[in-house]
Amino acid sequence: MEYTTFEANGKKVSRFIVGTMNIVNKDDLTEDFKRLDDALDLGINVIDTAMGYGMGTTEIALGKYFESRGNRDKVFLISKCCHPSPWRTRVTTYDMEADLNDALVKMKTDHIDLYMLHRDDESKPVGPLVETLDKYYEAGKIGAYGASNWSISRIQEANEYCKEHGLKGFTVSSPNYSLAQQYSNPFAPGCVTISGPENADARQWYEKTQMPVLAWSSMAGGMMSGRFTREMWKNEPDSLPGSLKAYLGEENFTRLDRCAEIAKQRGCTVPQVAIAFILDGPMNVFPIVGAANRAELESSIGALDVRLTKEECEYLDLKRDSI
Repeated sequence: MEYTTFEANGKKVSRFIVGTMNIVNKDDLTEDFKRLDDALDLGINVIDTAMGYGMGTTEIALGKYFESRGNRDKVFLISKCCHPSPWRTRVTTYDMEADLNDALVKMKTDHIDLYMLHRDDESKPVGPLVETLDKYYEAGKIGAYGASNWSISRIQEANEYCKEHGLKGFTVSSPNYSLAQQYSNPFAPGCVTISGPENADARQWYEKTQMPVLAWSSMAGGMMSGRFTREMWKNEPDSLPGSLKAYLGEENFTRLDRCAEIAKQRGCTVPQVAIAFILDGPMNVFPIVGAANRAELESSIGALDVRLTKEECEYLDLKRDSI
C-alpha cells in the first residue's frame, strides 16, 4: 500500500479509500464488518461515509463497528453533510451543524478526520458555510474540510473567501472520476464529474493545483470491471444495473476493449488497468472503492503495481489510435 497525506502535516492516509455506501444498519452486520476488517488488514486506513448513505443509517453501523473493534484511532474517517432531501437542497449552516453533531453521536467518536459538504447549492453564499466548517475545525470536531460534487469555480470562491478571512479552507475535493465518461447523471441532480473529454479544463485545474481528488465511482458503476459487454448493452439493456446505464456508450466500450488489450499484455486484470489509469495520471487521485469482498479489494490494490506509460494512458482515453 502507498501512503501520503491530504495536506501538509496531516495524518497518514492510504492511496485507496474504502466506501460504505452499500452498508445499511441492521441486526447482523457480520459480513459488512468483515469487509472493513479486510480493508484495514490490507492497509487501507481511510473509510468514507456520509449522512445520506444507507437511508441515513450507515454512520450508525460504523459506530457499532468502531465500538466492537476498538479501532477508531486506526482509521482516517471521512463523512459528508448536507445531502439533499426530496424537499430541499439542505446546503445550510443549520443542516451542516445538525448533520455533524448527529454523525459524532452515531459513530461514537469525538471527531471526524475530514468533513465534506456532500452537495452544493450555488444560490447560497459560501461565506457562512466555510465559516461554520472552520468553527468546528477550530473546536477539534473535524480535522479538515472539503467539498464533494462542487464545481471548481465554487471551490475557488470558497477558498478565496477563506484566504481573505484567515480560515483554513477546502483541502480536498470529491468529484466522480474514472476512465469512463458519463453520458448522464447516475444519481440525483447535483453530482459533478471530471471524467470525459468535455471536462479536460477541470482536470487541468486539478493537475495544476494538485488538490487531492477523492474519486467516487472510480470503476464507473462497474462499467470498468469487464463484467458487462456490448452484447448485454445492445441485447439485454433492462438487465443492467440502473447506475451503470449512465456509462453505457460506444466510447466507453472501446476504452474497455483497450483495457483488456493492455491487461493481456501486462498479465493483470481489466479493473487493475482501469484503476491504474487514474492513479498514473498527472492529478493527485485517491480512488474510493466499494469492493464486495477481500479478493476484490486485493485486486484493486494490485493496480499499484501496474504502472502505465503516458502513451498507454492516452491510448486508453482514445487520444491516440495505437501504442
